[in-house]
Amino acid sequence: MGHTKNRRNNPKHGSKQFWPRKRAKKMVARVRSWVKSKDVGLQGFVGYKVGMTHVNVKDTRSNSMTKNESLIWPVTVVECPSIKVLSLKFYKKNSFNHLVLVSEIMNPKLDKELAKKIKLPKKQDYDSKIKELESKIGEFYDLRVKIYTQPKKTGIGKKKPEVLELGVGGNNVKDKLDYAKTLFDREIKVSDILKEGIKVDAHAVTIGKGFQGTVKRFGINLRNHKTEKKRRGNILGPESPGRVWWGVKMPGGMGIHLRTEYNKDILFVSSDPEKVNPKGGFLHYGLVKNDYLLIKGSLPGHVKRLITFTSPIRQTKGFGAGINVDYISKESKQ
Repeated sequence: MGHTKNRRNNPKHGSKQFWPRKRAKKMVARVRSWVKSKDVGLQGFVGYKVGMTHVNVKDTRSNSMTKNESLIWPVTVVECPSIKVLSLKFYKKNSFNHLVLVSEIMNPKLDKELAKKIKLPKKQDYDSKIKELESKIGEFYDLRVKIYTQPKKTGIGKKKPEVLELGVGGNNVKDKLDYAKTLFDREIKVSDILKEGIKVDAHAVTIGKGFQGTVKRFGINLRNHKTEKKRRGNILGPESPGRVWWGVKMPGGMGIHLRTEYNKDILFVSSDPEKVNPKGGFLHYGLVKNDYLLIKGSLPGHVKRLITFTSPIRQTKGFGAGINVDYISKESKQ
């Protein structure tokens, strides 16, 4: 008998990093895990993708290969109107070590635009609810904050806010609660959370590309000139019983995938839109009207899509004060 291949020790070839290629359920990115940090504060912020431009920067880092040189970098502009707190959420761990929501405190002062997104809750006795939860604060494993955006302040043409959850840093749940209570009566600005020179993770839903074939969707090679179908992938020949293997590369929907880009650099944080608005506004977006960020490089998602920035889960050192933005291009993008 011939030698039989040991299939048990034969791993699959090719990356399954983005498999299965599922469409995102929502246009708002879902963040599954948060960094455990002792620094008390919100661990993320959100903004609307505006478009791209370029900047001239001066590298003043002492150990850099481009020390004292002037560099031209592409940047993505992200408009970040202030956000508000919807509720505080308290979690416990069950017997399977999974987080379970056990209690929630709603903000007594909510905007009327929020009714377009959710059913507004009935009024509750906020003071008594807080005292009740503070008395058993040791029972909870984690506390997170649910926030909502204010797209009415931008020029993207919508009023319905997005609702999502952000993590809170702190040594224990009591420190997190003491900090979170201070957020109920104010609007949170991006400059309160994110600073220039740090790194963040960007979570967003990519651009939709519609129904595509295998060449564009998976990057397979075109078949040779003697083949009847040049853009076909695997040949699904006769098999008994007939079936199609689950890993076969076939045409289908492409895009609208949730993606995370790690360790993106924040080059600039500003509240002066005149420094970045080009003549005629940004293509398909218009003019920036609120605080904004300049992020080095590109970001996933279409223009006007919400991008969630979080504390980097694969922490690396940022620029700090070593990069100075000398010039921001305001040339027309029309």
